[in-house]
Amino acid sequence: MTSILFVCLGNICRSPLAEGALRNEVERRGLRIEVDSAGTGGWHEGQPPDPRAIAAAGRNGVDISGLRARTVTPDDFRRFDHIIALDRSNLRVLREVAPWDATAAFSLMLDHVPGREGQSVADPYYGDDEDFDITWGEVSASVAGILARVA
Repeated sequence: MTSILFVCLGNICRSPLAEGALRNEVERRGLRIEVDSAGTGGWHEGQPPDPRAIAAAGRNGVDISGLRARTVTPDDFRRFDHIIALDRSNLRVLREVAPWDATAAFSLMLDHVPGREGQSVADPYYGDDEDFDITWGEVSASVAGILARVA
């Protein structure tokens, strides 16, 4: 079974939105893909997604309220086939901390959207509901490209 890990900084905004968007589409299509998310920083360990992220996903029919923030572990680099960073900064950190025996393929979320390769997903943390809706749109746009590549 293919496995995908989404990674942002704190694992309370962008990566849980990405996890929710992909899980929803995987379920809708009846696919068998393991989906998870994590952060490179542990400030929010064990906390649910930001209420604005929960609301943005909910406006799109997806419930992410049960997710809990966690930090990327060394085992993640061997456990997951694909580690997808939400921005260039976190991609750089992931490459720096990857253990020598890492097997996961790295990419940026928007690498999976034609014409958006190399770009970062907008970080809505310091914004409002509209910013979270923009982020939802960006991660949702990536889902079809990701599934075309791995499913």
